[in-house]
Amino acid sequence: MNRTRVFTGSPWEPVVGYCRAIRIGDRIEVAGTTAMKDGEVVGVGNAYEQARFILQTIEKALQELGAQLSDVVRTRMFVTDISLWEEFGRAHGEYFRDVQPVATMVEVKALIDPKLLIEIEVEAIVTEAG
Repeated sequence: MNRTRVFTGSPWEPVVGYCRAIRIGDRIEVAGTTAMKDGEVVGVGNAYEQARFILQTIEKALQELGAQLSDVVRTRMFVTDISLWEEFGRAHGEYFRDVQPVATMVEVKALIDPKLLIEIEVEAIVTEAG
C-alpha cells in the first residue's frame, strides 16, 4: 500500500526522522503534536490555548490526507500537569464533542520543551460517510 505523508516543517522532523501524519489505506496516524510554531511555543502557560493550537494543527494534517475530525477514532493526550485536565478537556471537547473518539489523558514528567504543557496524537480511519 502507498504511504502518503504530511510534514509541518518542525525542526525535529528531519533530525528524528518522522512525519506529522501518515496515511496507509484508510488508516491515518498523527504523530505526537505540540504547540510549536516556527520554533516557538504557542500559548506559553495556557493549557487551553496550547491544546486548541495542537488540535488545529492535527485537523490541517488530517485534511491534507483526505480526512476530517469525524474520522478520528482515538486521541491520546500527554500532559505535564493533570490538574489542568479541565482546560485540556474543554479544548478537546470543542473539537470532538460530536465525534466522541476513545480518549486517553496521562500525566508525563516532561515534554521536549519545558514550556509545553500538552502533546496530542490521534488515529483516524477514513470511511465513505466520513
